[in-house]
Amino acid sequence: MPANPRNGRPYRELCARQRAFGLPCWICGHDIPYEITGPAAGTHRWAFTLDHLVPLSKGGDLLDPANARSAHRRCNSARGNRQSAKVEGTSRRW
Repeated sequence: MPANPRNGRPYRELCARQRAFGLPCWICGHDIPYEITGPAAGTHRWAFTLDHLVPLSKGGDLLDPANARSAHRRCNSARGNRQSAKVEGTSRRW
């Protein structure tokens, strides 16, 4: 079974470089609480995640810094593999 490239040093270094920029979420534009780290970051919806401008499933390069973007975990998950950064809101009317 091949190793997961997201567990490798080059990917971790790319994440660290992107995190160091301290940029807001490229999808929603709000600040990312970069102080959320460790195990809590793996499930916290507003934690930093590395998103890819061109999704990996659409041919984007995992390790290309030009394809890397800072995003909230929630925004990244909601975007899925769409190439647009626009995240649709809820379809329910409250």
